[in-house]
Amino acid sequence: MYVKGVNLGNWLVLEKWMSPALFDGTTAEDEYYLSSQLSKEVYEARIKIHRAEYITEGDFVRIKAMGLDTVRIPVPYFIFGDRPPFIGCIAELDKAFNWAERYGLQILIDLHTATDSQNGFDNGGISGVCKWSRQPDEVEFILNVLEHLAERYKDRAGLWGIEVLNEPILDNMWEMMDVPNRYPAADPEKAKGSGPNTMEFIRRFYLDAYDRIRKHLPEEKYIVIHDAFNLHAWKDFMREEKYKNVVLDTHQYLMFAEMDGCEQTARGYTRYIKEHYEDEIRKMQQYFPVICGEWCLFNSLAVGCDTRGGQSVLNGQEGMSSERISQDQKKEIYQAVAKAQLAAWRAGSGYFFWSYKLLTDTVNTPGWVGWDSWDFGRCMDLGWFPADN
Repeated sequence: MYVKGVNLGNWLVLEKWMSPALFDGTTAEDEYYLSSQLSKEVYEARIKIHRAEYITEGDFVRIKAMGLDTVRIPVPYFIFGDRPPFIGCIAELDKAFNWAERYGLQILIDLHTATDSQNGFDNGGISGVCKWSRQPDEVEFILNVLEHLAERYKDRAGLWGIEVLNEPILDNMWEMMDVPNRYPAADPEKAKGSGPNTMEFIRRFYLDAYDRIRKHLPEEKYIVIHDAFNLHAWKDFMREEKYKNVVLDTHQYLMFAEMDGCEQTARGYTRYIKEHYEDEIRKMQQYFPVICGEWCLFNSLAVGCDTRGGQSVLNGQEGMSSERISQDQKKEIYQAVAKAQLAAWRAGSGYFFWSYKLLTDTVNTPGWVGWDSWDFGRCMDLGWFPADN
C-alpha cells in the first residue's frame, strides 16, 4: 500500500488564513465565533456559497490528472447537522464520494474537530480552547459521529479509510506551540480548564474508536490514528491480532523543524528531513504503515524572513510585503525540499499534501509572501513539485 494524496483543507472545516474573505466584517478567528458574530441568514449564506464553490467536480478531475489517487477530507464534528448554529455538511461529503468514484479516486474521511477542541488550534474549530477530552458526554458524541460515518460509507468503493481524530495535542506540542499565546481565546471564561490531552486518554479513545468503527467497516478499509505529534510513542500500541489495517498518521511541517532549531538553508532542511523524517518513519514503519497526512513546501528561507514557526499576519506577524528571493531561487529551494520530503514519505506508506488550494491572495495582500507554497495546485503549476511524485 502506497497512497499519494492531497487534503481538501478549508472546504468543510474553515481556516481563516486560507480564506480570509469569509471572515470579513467580523473579528472571528475560527468558525465557532464566525457563526455567533454574523446573523443566522448571513452565516448560512456564506457557508453554503463557500462549500458550493470551493470544491467542485472539476477539482476531482484535476486532482486525478495531477497523478494523485486519494483525497483526505477534513470534516467537522457537526457534519450531521445536529449541533446548531453550525450547518451540517453530510450532503457535500456524499457528493465527494460520487465524484471520487466517477474519476477513480479514494477518500480518507478525517474527523478534524471535536467539541471544545482537541488541540486549541484555529483548525480545531475554536482557538485557545482545549477541553473536549475532559467532557465524557462530548467524547461519547465524537465516538457516535465516527460510528455513523462508518455505517454510512462502509460499502462505498471510494472509501479508503476513516481517521479517528486530527492532531490531538499532548503536553510537548502544547508547550512548543505555546497554544494560549499563539491562539488566544476570544473568551477567557470559555477557555478555563483548557490544556493538553493525556497520552492515557488518547490511547483509550483510539481503542474505543477502533471498536466503534470496525463494527461497521470492512477489514480491508483503513482506520487511521494520528501520532499526537509523538511518532515513537506507538511501538507497543494495538499489537494484538484483532487490530487490522491500522495506519499511523504523522504530520511533518518544516515550520516545526525550524522551531526545533533546523538551520534555515536548503542544505539544513534536506539534512533535517533525512535524519528526522525519513529515518524515523522507516523505524516506525516496522510497527504500522506510516503516512504523512499533512506536509507542504512552506519554509522561512523561501519567504525571505524567519516566520517563527509559520506564524502569519493573523498571528500578529508583519510578514514580507515584497519578494526578497528571486523566482529561480525560490523554485530551486522548493524543488529541493519537495524531493527530500517525497523520499522520506517513500520510507513509509504515502502522503497527503496540505492543501489542495487556498484563496489567500499572496500577491496583493501585504505580509503573505511565500504562503503560496501551501497550495498544491500552484506548486504544480509553477514547477515546484515534481510531476513524478
